[in-house]
Amino acid sequence: MLASLPPEQLATFLKRTSDRELETIEHDWGWWGRPNQQAPKGDWRTWLLLAGRGFGKTRSGAECIRDQVIHHGRRRIALVAPTAADARDVMVEGESGLLAIGPPQQRPQYEPTKRRLTWPNGAIATTYSADEPERLRGPQHDAAWCDEIASWRYPEAWDMLMFGLRLGPDPRVVVTTTPKPIKIIRELIADPTTVITRGSTYDNRANLAPAFLQQIVRKYEGTRLGRQELNAEILDDVPGALWSRALIEETRWPVHRNIPDLVRIVVAIDPAVSTGEDADETGIVVAGKDADGHGYVLADQSGRYPPTEWARTAIALYRQHNADRIVAEVNNGGDMVEATIRMVDPNVSYNKVHASRGKVIRAEPVAALYEQGRIHHVGAFPTLEDQQCAFTTDFDRKAAGFSPDRVDALVWAMSDLLVEPMPGEGHFEYMRQRAAALKKPPPEPPKPVYAPGSLEYERQQAEKGE
Repeated sequence: MLASLPPEQLATFLKRTSDRELETIEHDWGWWGRPNQQAPKGDWRTWLLLAGRGFGKTRSGAECIRDQVIHHGRRRIALVAPTAADARDVMVEGESGLLAIGPPQQRPQYEPTKRRLTWPNGAIATTYSADEPERLRGPQHDAAWCDEIASWRYPEAWDMLMFGLRLGPDPRVVVTTTPKPIKIIRELIADPTTVITRGSTYDNRANLAPAFLQQIVRKYEGTRLGRQELNAEILDDVPGALWSRALIEETRWPVHRNIPDLVRIVVAIDPAVSTGEDADETGIVVAGKDADGHGYVLADQSGRYPPTEWARTAIALYRQHNADRIVAEVNNGGDMVEATIRMVDPNVSYNKVHASRGKVIRAEPVAALYEQGRIHHVGAFPTLEDQQCAFTTDFDRKAAGFSPDRVDALVWAMSDLLVEPMPGEGHFEYMRQRAAALKKPPPEPPKPVYAPGSLEYERQQAEKGE
């Protein structure tokens, strides 16, 4: 394999090889790819490539599909990514995507409006978004490529794909992903028909930009996040975390099942204090509650936004979900938070909240609601759930390597919907409610007693029907 040759040997090889031979070798993945980037030999149903960032997973997946089309007669292929944009930008049009690899005469034609690639030999691949699992309900395939399956919002897309992977005598699927300790990854690993290949970011060091190695790798090397994203380790739950993967999974609401009617919906915002590549995210979470007091996480649109952009995003969600209120923390932004929201929509229903207690203390009642089975994630929210399962009772932002902005927004949303106010936060309303609950109705006046035989006594007996 050329990729495994030392630079000196590679230079010697290139000097001794004719241009015609090099032209043939140029598109031979068996020469260029590293051994752990090659598809397994022999019979297999699923190839699971678990590898870190920058390993070359996309190129491996694309080359596997190209080989299946050119040499193994596959004719109907499904390309499934977390979103439609990911399928287009990474799997199809990316630098290592299907349009960029192989000899020019073997490359497919891409029709974006039809979400379709067509090879010269007649094979057809169709792109799908895991955000729309129902689109996989009808089509049939004899091969598939699933990218970053650990980040799919709706893991049910995998089940829909499997039901349709029934063409030909030997349908196959390649899964390329950075692993996370979630149910679908554990099930794939446990499946005896799955062939597993593992790799890390360091395997592809020779092809990565020095700046990436110096800034990103060194920053996260040795950290828990680095072990997952660089070394592709499947990490167990963090000791002392308020949430666990199993807890979230137990209460997850299946995407194919309708949620109950919601009596209230809120959009919660935890605004970042600065902007830029190194700034914290602005947490934006949509949640609702039903008449039985159960909460539902409906959306997580957190990200790095300038102020007007997070305001537009939150208001768009407010309108999309027909929410009752926007709830925003104002510890750092003060009145500017409301002013930013009002600038986009002056009529939006808004309530500001002020954090008078620590993050952990605020989060504990919400975590308790999860344990009671009263909060459900409608679909999967990988980044939010990662933060939840790393949020410990002694959480230290510097040690953890991230700011739990998504968790903060989730806590504000569920606190507004489900958690009874405590003294010190909404104290007047709390005391008013408690006073109303404790207030006793006035006693009924005693009934007069009349002597038998008197007119009043006879009238009283008549009213009783005696």
